[in-house]
Amino acid sequence: CAPEAPEELAGAFFPELGAVVADGTEPRGAAGLLPLAVERYVDLGAYGDAAALKAKRGELRRLAEAVLAPQTRVARGLAAARALADERFDAALDGDVPPILARRARGIIAREIRPGGGGAAHKRFLSALTPDGPVCLFETARELCGRIYELNDNYGLAPFLLAPLLAAALDAGQEAYACYCPLHPEEQLEHLLLPGLDLGFVSSSDPLPYDGVPFRRMRLDACPDAERIRAQRSRLRFLHKTERALLDDAAAALGEARTARERLADCYAAHMDFAAAEAAAERLAAALVGDEGSFLPLTSPRPV
Repeated sequence: CAPEAPEELAGAFFPELGAVVADGTEPRGAAGLLPLAVERYVDLGAYGDAAALKAKRGELRRLAEAVLAPQTRVARGLAAARALADERFDAALDGDVPPILARRARGIIAREIRPGGGGAAHKRFLSALTPDGPVCLFETARELCGRIYELNDNYGLAPFLLAPLLAAALDAGQEAYACYCPLHPEEQLEHLLLPGLDLGFVSSSDPLPYDGVPFRRMRLDACPDAERIRAQRSRLRFLHKTERALLDDAAAALGEARTARERLADCYAAHMDFAAAEAAAERLAAALVGDEGSFLPLTSPRPV
């Protein structure tokens, strides 16, 4: 799925065939490194009526601009929400929190992870802001991991626990899926999935609670000094409320872009030969199954 349209399929991965088929339109487009030898492009524009669409180019241009127009509003809203999340983190953090969570991590490592060597980490996202608000694919975590630790975390403290767990898993030779916070994609671990150990750690919060029954639940919110939290309760409530308002407005802007995108798609759909496009899809599927070496081979298959 894609954040701007989470209900739509944007790609499919076939691990047994070592192949992937993905939507290459912006902003997801990526230049192939080895065209024809590894990647193959499928031009769906070949099944459209170019003359009819050219006659509508004024309307199409207006709709395309409406799709792009909310991007600045979204970017500014997310930047402001990130700043407020950082303020909440700073307000809640005290010197006792990292040692507390480090001790808890050592306890989990002693119970769950044995030394080995040569693990692999894959950076992913499990959550996103969408036109329907924030979403987290908790079901994906449950598909990969039978035992889920729920980390109740409203202050962004999970990295203090997850970072040592990730390091220990890699030292033990485990394959790890390190899922980062969309507001802090460079550094803030939000979830950690260790399929080889049937073990997952997912962060939950008041706006986005875990929707399953966890193997264990850990209240990271209880780690900061209680007196410190009480003293700053009004400020923390203000920061949280304002951050949620900014994210709600960004989601609304994404919704406006989605509406314009749907109208743009309808304009194109009216002049597309879908029967011909479906026949092309069937030919691609036959080539994929019958001769995987001729269609999008991957030297090292990984989920996308």
